[in-house]
Amino acid sequence: QVQLVESGGGLVQPGGSLRLSCAASGSTFDIKVMTWYRQVPGKGRELVAQITARENINYADSVKGRFTISRDNSKSTWYLQMNSLKPEDTAVYVCNALLPSYYSDPSIWGQGTQVTVSS
Repeated sequence: QVQLVESGGGLVQPGGSLRLSCAASGSTFDIKVMTWYRQVPGKGRELVAQITARENINYADSVKGRFTISRDNSKSTWYLQMNSLKPEDTAVYVCNALLPSYYSDPSIWGQGTQVTVSS
């Protein structure tokens, strides 16, 4: 199985930057897709950025040009570099790993990390 632990959230002023990390352990070689989502109370979960095992990358339109998703295979860690942050980026950011369907639980979630953009 796979376990995910996020870190890197915090309070930042508008225009600032943060880098979120999603450290994976366990059968990390089986991760097909890693996705960063964000969630605001009272709103649905929003896909922010996604990277496949073949490094195909997708971004939400709202973060294109500001956020960058990447991975460090040597550390089994995925990153979300967030630049030019706006107050509307405030949310809990959660990483999700998609595993092959033969896993009993192919969708693994981290615990989330709070990002607050405010002056």
